Amino acid sequence: MTAMPSVFVSHGGPNVVIEQSEAHDFLKSLGSFVPKPKAIVMVSAHFETDGPVVVTDPHPGMIYDFGGFAQELYEKVYPAPGEPELAMRIAQMLADASLDPRIAPERGYDHGAWNPLILAWPDADIPVVQVSIDPKRDAAYHYALGKALAPLREEGILLIGSGHITHNLRAIFASIRHGEAPDPELPGKIEAFTEWFAEQFEKGDRDAILDWRSRAPFIAENHPTDEHLLPLFFAYGAAGEGPRPERVHHSRQYGFFAWDSWFFH
Repeated sequence: MTAMPSVFVSHGGPNVVIEQSEAHDFLKSLGSFVPKPKAIVMVSAHFETDGPVVVTDPHPGMIYDFGGFAQELYEKVYPAPGEPELAMRIAQMLADASLDPRIAPERGYDHGAWNPLILAWPDADIPVVQVSIDPKRDAAYHYALGKALAPLREEGILLIGSGHITHNLRAIFASIRHGEAPDPELPGKIEAFTEWFAEQFEKGDRDAILDWRSRAPFIAENHPTDEHLLPLFFAYGAAGEGPRPERVHHSRQYGFFAWDSWFFH
């Protein structure tokens, strides 16, 4: 069996599920990029805990963790099952890596999880196990989290980090209100940031990538807080040593909100 890639997706707001855009089309096509997974391990920026938590819920419900969107989004249901046996294996793998996991017997799918899943695998017939991020910990921690689970890719299990390559919500809301970027230099700052990551991935400079807060340009303009970038490091680590990176999507919204998504082969 050929190993699955690990995946990082920019998941957007819940409206990406019902509104036409390049990002919508990409997420809808995501399932065509890989063979149908036996299971999916989902690490969402919206599942934040102190240390790693693995969800063992056999029937996760829905979490509508947003406000002010179209009513139909609050009626969306993604009934994919959990897989408690796999979840317990994942917890053991994390324990073996000295990451001290805990178990959550019940937790639903937040929009960081169900946004991409409901578009890419609408039949909801692939089991999903959720693993949390820790926003108080750094890129190296999330890289280690992915690396601990990398062997699952050899079993046809898809490991997905769901966040956003840029996540400046203050600029987004200002743009929605005024119809343009609040800072005319912001598009260039977003481009510099996303291209910095592309260059480091191309060079295979893991040290630079994990030290992004010191080395990447325009941190504050792209990530006022870290949580939406942390799933990227999970996906990077989940690819194992010496991965081949592939930027599979690269669109923009409002001219500055980046939707880059990456595969690591």
